Amino acid sequence: MVRALWLGAAHTVGALFRGVGRGARGLDPAHRKDGLALLLLGIALIVAGGTWSSLDGPVGDLVELLVTGAFGRLDLLVPILLGVVAIRLIRHPERPEANGRIVIGLSALVIGILGQVHIACGAPARSDGMQGIRDAGGLIGWAAATPLTYALTDVLAVPLLVLLTVFGLLVVTATPVNAIPQRLRLLGTRLGLIHPEFEEGAEEAVYDGDDARYEDQWREALPRSRRRGSAEPYDHDRAEEQALSKRRRPRRAGAAADAENAAGAARQAGTGRSPDPVDVAAAAAAALDGAVLHGMPPSPLVADLTQGVTADQRPGQRTEVPAARARLTKSDPAGQNAPQGPPAGSGAVPDLTKSAPEAPRELPARAEQLQLSGDITYALPSLDLLERGGPGKARSAANDAVVASLTTVFTEFKVDASVTGFTRGPTVTRYEVELGPAVKVERITALTKNIAYAVASPDVRIISPIPGKSAVGIEIPNTDREMVNLGDVLRLADAAEDDHPMLVALGKDVEGGYVMANLAKMPHVLVAGATGSGKSSCINCLITSIMMRATPEDVRMVLVDPKRVELTAYEGIPHLITPIITNPKRAAEALQWVVREMDLRYDDLAAYGYRHIDDFNQAVRSGKVTPPEGSERDLQPYPYLLVIVDELADLMMVAPRDVEDAIVRITQLARAAGIHLVLATQRPSVDVVTGLIKANVPSRLAFATSSLADSRVILDQPGAEKLIGKGDGLFLPMGSSKPVRMQGAFITEEEVAQVVQHCKDQMAPVFRDDVTVGSKQKKEIDEDIGDDLDLLCQAAELVVSTQFGSTSMLQRKLRVGFAKAGRLMDLMESRNIVGPSEGSKARDVLVKADELDGVLAVIRGEAQS
Repeated sequence: MVRALWLGAAHTVGALFRGVGRGARGLDPAHRKDGLALLLLGIALIVAGGTWSSLDGPVGDLVELLVTGAFGRLDLLVPILLGVVAIRLIRHPERPEANGRIVIGLSALVIGILGQVHIACGAPARSDGMQGIRDAGGLIGWAAATPLTYALTDVLAVPLLVLLTVFGLLVVTATPVNAIPQRLRLLGTRLGLIHPEFEEGAEEAVYDGDDARYEDQWREALPRSRRRGSAEPYDHDRAEEQALSKRRRPRRAGAAADAENAAGAARQAGTGRSPDPVDVAAAAAAALDGAVLHGMPPSPLVADLTQGVTADQRPGQRTEVPAARARLTKSDPAGQNAPQGPPAGSGAVPDLTKSAPEAPRELPARAEQLQLSGDITYALPSLDLLERGGPGKARSAANDAVVASLTTVFTEFKVDASVTGFTRGPTVTRYEVELGPAVKVERITALTKNIAYAVASPDVRIISPIPGKSAVGIEIPNTDREMVNLGDVLRLADAAEDDHPMLVALGKDVEGGYVMANLAKMPHVLVAGATGSGKSSCINCLITSIMMRATPEDVRMVLVDPKRVELTAYEGIPHLITPIITNPKRAAEALQWVVREMDLRYDDLAAYGYRHIDDFNQAVRSGKVTPPEGSERDLQPYPYLLVIVDELADLMMVAPRDVEDAIVRITQLARAAGIHLVLATQRPSVDVVTGLIKANVPSRLAFATSSLADSRVILDQPGAEKLIGKGDGLFLPMGSSKPVRMQGAFITEEEVAQVVQHCKDQMAPVFRDDVTVGSKQKKEIDEDIGDDLDLLCQAAELVVSTQFGSTSMLQRKLRVGFAKAGRLMDLMESRNIVGPSEGSKARDVLVKADELDGVLAVIRGEAQS
């Protein structure tokens, strides 16, 4: 009884604290920020009571020890500083990105001022006692001023501390040094010391006639904060917030927003008017600021509206060559570049003003694939675990040199063509060449070797024409390659609010747009390339993308790693349905289990009248589908099942027939059942990637190959043999005829370890016992068979079906040596399949053809004779 009472009280207290913890995590982020601001206000009141008046008690002694001891004479300003910070958090909770800037600026400001105060008070040392330091700049001022005065004397220490103070003031007010005169003029205008009209006349030239009228109209069209002479300055944060609120599409009202945007575009096209200038200015400022801050390219619409921006601020945009002919190239009308960037209206800048995502959903107590017990809450990893990359270059001196070389080649060979522009990617740059009248495209393609000689690069690839453009593309590798981080691609997907769990990040294309793919729509993909071409990094990015965006309730995985070293970092993640498979024979059994699982899912779809697993899951969640009366089954949504094979060649060497049959059956039928395959191999030959596998795997991702034949095996066309390796690849999704050249994303081992550790901390894996059943059957197989089970089964099937027992026939049909064929014949003799040897004559076959299934079952150990 005592034990029961003790456990009951412990469980009650634990449940109470766990409930409070969940409630704290479920609070609105705005409430948490308000709580922090109110806490700072409370601390400010306590410090004010200890410094402005004599607060008795231990709290007053603590304030005197900490605040007065640290800040010295300026301890009276500490409550005001805390109050200002608290008021800022209350007034502007939507600007968390400025917190670090304000902390750095205030720290520099406080250190510089306290150091000057310490020197002005005679620079007391520690030998003068703690009271002397408190009467000066405190411990902070003593720590800042003492090293400088000791090393440089007071003459140089004071100017250095003044510079530190000015730096802190500039950082706090977000004022660059070159903007100080403008800020001072603006301050004078607000205080009334400078007249606005006089300031306008001093800066701008005076126009008369129509120019003045147009200038007035332009000034009236601008926001009030952008007009010169207005009392309110231009606020970049407010402009960004307005642009994002107008350009973001609501998730639940997407159709209505699309219709309204289309109607507005039609009205503008019909009337011939340009978009609203307010939206243009705000959206341009938001997109460019976000591109520089987050390392993302601005959306194509905003990039077209900001033609005056320098090339360094517009990564991935088409750069016009000044010496080329002035001919505008039309944008892509066919939507060929749609997968390379965010959808229209979403923008490429994350919405910094939106609230935090909803609280993570609790997983069901029991599911078909995921059998969990208890009340489990799973939180997705934060994108902060992945590193950010730079915005990327849009132009460099190497690009200008290549343009000059191409122009020289066209001039020397008397080809009427010119380079009209180029788009720079992280690995290669595509130069657009427009032909003159009556010039054949073959004139350019015939100059491939000459172009490679002129630019000193053997990896030159010519695209004729560029999809959607009347121009020939020449892709030339960059001498200064750039890294593509996985975190940047996933941040773009998060900004676009595409929350599909099977969306994975692939990399960055030639035009600077991020490439993402939905595995549910591909629906299977073949990844192939030579050793060191970036195939393993691509697999790591696929798995990490799933872990970053999907819970184990959404996606389960089967990982096959015959090499035993590539996928060991993911051992123990909760998304796994079975431990990582390293034995090729067990991998074949796992594929057979996937086939059985697919059949079970199709049984449910057929029984309840649904054609896709998504429709079935939605019906289960809404309660439209219920189990029949008398059934003890608990219907739960099916998760997506992702099977990743890191090396297909090893599986095809061990059990080619079983592996090929399972892969073909899965790829033919498993799309509607939510089962998808990723097949990777470094030996893309016809005996590994067979014709049946190629016919049923529509999406291909080819990295650098060693020969043209390998490129044709993967892509059914040349191109992969000219890639330069280290992530440079060609992506050919289902339904596309032209592959997209891209630089694969990269993730470090440290980032993978952090994401894996986060997932392990959330939940332990729940494995299925029936995925690999080979270990149970192995005990029933006779020891004398050993590893020759497959060969023995094939030999028995061959001998019984032909009723001809000959060792030389086994040598020819099974392609084995004489010793192996003789051993197989002896094994069949010991199991009464063939008779004893009679010299050079063929052995008698003792089993009829209709008894073959029973014989094979005995050999495999499924039944005993």
